[in-house]
Amino acid sequence: MFYQTVVASTLFYAVVCWGGSIKKKDASRLDKLVSKAGSIVGMELDSLTSVAERRALSRLLSIMENPLHPLNSIISRQKSSFSDRLLSLSCSTDRLRRSFLPQTIFFFLFFSRMHLAIWTYGILILTSEAAKYTSRCRYPIQHRVDRSNTNLTRVPSSLPPDTQYLDLSHNNISMIESGDMIGLPKLCVLKLSHNGLMRISSSTFLNNTELQVLDLSYNALDIIPDLGSPMIKILDLSGNLYENYTLGSSFKKMTSLQFLALGSHKARFIKTSDFLPLNLVQYENGSIAQLVNLKEITLVMSFCEKFHFFGAILRDLDETGCQQINLVKFLPEQCNVSVDPFVELKNKRALANLIFLDTWFNSSVMSKLLWNVAQSPLQMINFSNITFSQDSPDGVQFNGVPGFNQTSLRMLIIENVLHYQYNYPKFNISVSFFYQLVYLKFSGTGMNIFPCDLISSLPALEVLDLSDNLLNEDGFWWSLCTFTHVFPSLKQLYLNNNRFINLASISKNAHVIKGLQVLDLASNSLALQGKCSWPSHLTNLSLSNNNLGNSVFSCLSPYLKSLNLSKMGITYITYEVLVQLPNITHLYLSSNNINSLPGDLRAPYLQVLHVDQNIISLIKHIETLDLSFNSLLLGGKCTWPSTLTRISLSNNNLGNSVFSCLSPYFRSVFHVDLNAINVIGSSPGKVGCETWIQAFIGVIFLLGISLAIGVPFYKFDGLWYLKMLWVWIRVKRRSSKETERLGNANFLYHAFISYSQHDFLWVENYLVPNLEKAGLKICIHQRDFVPGDWIIDNIINCVENSYKTLFVLSKNFVKSEWCNYELFFAQHRALSIKQDSLVFILLEPIPSDSLPKKFLKLRTLLQKQTYLEWPGEGRKKQVFWASLKRMLQDNQHISLNICWGFIHK
Repeated sequence: MFYQTVVASTLFYAVVCWGGSIKKKDASRLDKLVSKAGSIVGMELDSLTSVAERRALSRLLSIMENPLHPLNSIISRQKSSFSDRLLSLSCSTDRLRRSFLPQTIFFFLFFSRMHLAIWTYGILILTSEAAKYTSRCRYPIQHRVDRSNTNLTRVPSSLPPDTQYLDLSHNNISMIESGDMIGLPKLCVLKLSHNGLMRISSSTFLNNTELQVLDLSYNALDIIPDLGSPMIKILDLSGNLYENYTLGSSFKKMTSLQFLALGSHKARFIKTSDFLPLNLVQYENGSIAQLVNLKEITLVMSFCEKFHFFGAILRDLDETGCQQINLVKFLPEQCNVSVDPFVELKNKRALANLIFLDTWFNSSVMSKLLWNVAQSPLQMINFSNITFSQDSPDGVQFNGVPGFNQTSLRMLIIENVLHYQYNYPKFNISVSFFYQLVYLKFSGTGMNIFPCDLISSLPALEVLDLSDNLLNEDGFWWSLCTFTHVFPSLKQLYLNNNRFINLASISKNAHVIKGLQVLDLASNSLALQGKCSWPSHLTNLSLSNNNLGNSVFSCLSPYLKSLNLSKMGITYITYEVLVQLPNITHLYLSSNNINSLPGDLRAPYLQVLHVDQNIISLIKHIETLDLSFNSLLLGGKCTWPSTLTRISLSNNNLGNSVFSCLSPYFRSVFHVDLNAINVIGSSPGKVGCETWIQAFIGVIFLLGISLAIGVPFYKFDGLWYLKMLWVWIRVKRRSSKETERLGNANFLYHAFISYSQHDFLWVENYLVPNLEKAGLKICIHQRDFVPGDWIIDNIINCVENSYKTLFVLSKNFVKSEWCNYELFFAQHRALSIKQDSLVFILLEPIPSDSLPKKFLKLRTLLQKQTYLEWPGEGRKKQVFWASLKRMLQDNQHISLNICWGFIHK
């Protein structure tokens, strides 16, 4: 199930596939073209450099998108499997199989620069190792039924029983019942896309045993349906509304499935169990090597008896530069490991981190791992939630590797270990081989005895985490140990969630660890059994969640800078307590029973004080408060006790903002800001103390300014002028870029104009005269269209030989079939030369719901691209003509007279 590799690591990859070209109208060359279309894969439009190739490609795509085009009948007669070829165009056979993971789930992101744009959050493509992506359906024209775009609300009951190809796309079929397809036993291809389909019965296709291609894309399915047809090879479920990618049990029976497309903008995550019914077990060497710059990957699968897969993956990952591998469920229970599964770890260049999660580990496997880690560049190994079984009498054995002095390992994490046997595991490991180790964590392992002079002798160890174990004083400072080398570099020691009892004993033993700065003893069973004596180098101490109460104040160190006393049962905090902590900067007293703070509270270096979740109701009789030399910030409303009459806020960098946080009860305020401004005896007014009054005044002021600016702006139509200014700025900015991008290109015309016949008078009387007066060259249909050539050829010639293509948009425009073709060709021409050559003039408002489905691209363009609106007022028309002429003027690249656009009916 290697597909979980890319699912869990959330890899993204972009691919676009294009078809071939049509050269002539004759059927024989068209037949060759269709054959060629299935073989050209991975070719982007930019790679089609010749004009002939681009023109032929555009013609082919326009025919494919228009089922009513007359050439479609020729295609159907000459190539009965044309539908299969079209399916191949999307992503074809052997080249894709060789280039990408053969059994991997991919996120394919299609960007707007590609013709086949899919506007979903992601499309998941599943391929099989032997997948060819083309069905084996062979159907003559008489067995093909096309009922698309016919406003059907259910599957017709009068379909011929020998139907092999059925197209019901672009209808209004919302439900398919079990008997709707029972009369079509020979059905091979079924297209149901763009229907608003919400439900499919699980028994719908039980009688369709020859069904191989099923397209259910762009519907309203809220779950991935169970389909009872085991012969399906190509299944498209993308563009629906399901919230997860869970596949039903029927997918286990789809042994012939070769192509699976999934996609939903509501699906925000993928679970590792979603694709379990697919049961994929193959991996092709070199597959992951295609994913360049991969940094981290997660493999959620068992490699038991498939270690050659693991070795191949490691080799490929080394070529990608992958730095971290997460192995989830790497080995199952009682897996027979007769070979060395980690031999490929040796001499890897980039791999730095190796993490094992939720897996089974034997002592023999652990020994093999250490042998290979010693010869690898690994810097971190993590074992989390593992089950450890000692299957060898000597346990884990590692005494080094000949020729290697020490490993590169700097971090070792072992947490949450379940011991299969109820005895102490045996580890015979040469610690001197791990002298580079800086971070070591044994958490949740059940440890109750710390091994003598092993870990404590590691010279570079700085952080030791032994939390969530069964250690106590005797287990950690074992009396039988000599302690000749006691953590020479250790700075942080975490002993929380253990069974330590004697706090005084711990304080004395802490002197042995000479560099210890941080000690965490939270969540133990600590009690005071003597006098505490902490070392001066210990500055950070956590005693939280220990029921010491107020007695803890007799066991504190004056050298502490950070102290955590949360959940201790403390009931008071006094001046004498804080005197013991002259250097304290961070004090945490949360979740205690403190009911008041003293009036003489003073901590000269205190920066952070947490007293939340207590029962504090007052600050006793405080009259004078000195907050000098702090880093105070005003972050809300200030509420001072009424007894407080004198306050010092000097050297806090508050500036004059301090006036908004004073109390009417203050008799004396001393405040010195950065400019040494002295304020003594100040009595601020109500406005200076009440935040809501200041906010109200500010809102009124902003409303007044907004009205003063907004009313003239609205009255004189400022929004329209801003739009025109934006158009002018964009044209100015792009003029220099276009010169560099177009190079030495020469155009015959300034503009090719596309418009509807119903708008001819406006174009003839207004548009053309104004442009020609400015010296611009406009194409005339009667003069420059070559007689005898295809209309499409003439249109393409004008588009490609024009600096810009000008579209006069109106309600009549969207009703014109030829306007659709011209927009299509012009858009592809703009993509091929990487130039913004499309200019839109909105002659009249066009409601978005009035655009036909074939003009969905136009709606997208209008949402993303600036267009000009024909103004009704005379004073705005001058701005309109100036903006339009500036867009079209480029004398450097215009060489001849122009072409006036074809009048469309």
